[in-house]
Amino acid sequence: MTELSFEFLKKTIKPRPYNAHKGSMGSLLSICGSYGMAGAQILSARSALKSGLGMLRLLTVDSVYPIVAPVVHEAVFLPQKASEKGTFSRESIPVITKNMKNSDAVLIGCGLGVNSDTQEIVDYLVLNSSVPLLIDADGINCLAKHIHLLGEKVCDVILTPHPGEMSRLTGLSVKEITASPQRVAEDFSKRYGVTTVLKGADTVITDGKNTFVSRAGNPGMATGGSGDVLAGVIGSLLCQGYSPLEASACGVFIHGTAGDFARENLGETSMLPSDVIDCLYKVFKKAEE
Repeated sequence: MTELSFEFLKKTIKPRPYNAHKGSMGSLLSICGSYGMAGAQILSARSALKSGLGMLRLLTVDSVYPIVAPVVHEAVFLPQKASEKGTFSRESIPVITKNMKNSDAVLIGCGLGVNSDTQEIVDYLVLNSSVPLLIDADGINCLAKHIHLLGEKVCDVILTPHPGEMSRLTGLSVKEITASPQRVAEDFSKRYGVTTVLKGADTVITDGKNTFVSRAGNPGMATGGSGDVLAGVIGSLLCQGYSPLEASACGVFIHGTAGDFARENLGETSMLPSDVIDCLYKVFKKAEE
């Protein structure tokens, strides 16, 4: 197991080419948010944009669009009619398919909600996505009901569970998971052929063959929305051409280190996930030095 550091980050993150343009820096399709959970989509979108991608396409529930659009200026929006539960409906699948073809990665799950419609969308992506797929939060909770589908996936998959979500995926107790996070994450990745980001004070990142641990971050990040920020960073790196393991390892370290910069400015009690986003530039700037 390798502990992540700035040295690793500097070796992995590539300089932006002189002739870079939005078409060469990756396109991310984000399927996040629902009625009452607009913040999850905003946080993941803003962190993705702050992490270097060229184009962000936001599939947005129509009731959430007026909330998200005024604060995420740089995205292309794809508003969709909500289900009666205020989430994406299965009727969005044709739009997802069309836009997936023009994207380099897909992020699903932040604030998604869990019901038959969202579960069908997650299942569809696992079985049909033509690009790498990052599944977070409620996307994981949907998948947990049909975990066997990972055996039929046709793309690279990253899962970013906290211990509670890992418990739903594996059937293990949270106590068992927190007692042996490395073993649990590695066993899961080996069994299903995925990259696992098992979040915690020491986050474990593994593809079952190579394992990293990040000790960056602090208790000030123990608040709702922090995982959405992390998902955006990893999704952004994934669509820029980094491997699932590279995107996950770098994303976790960047996110945790930005949290440490936020703590320096604000202390642990008053810092928010949005403050972490505001400090992402410091991490990338240091990595470029």
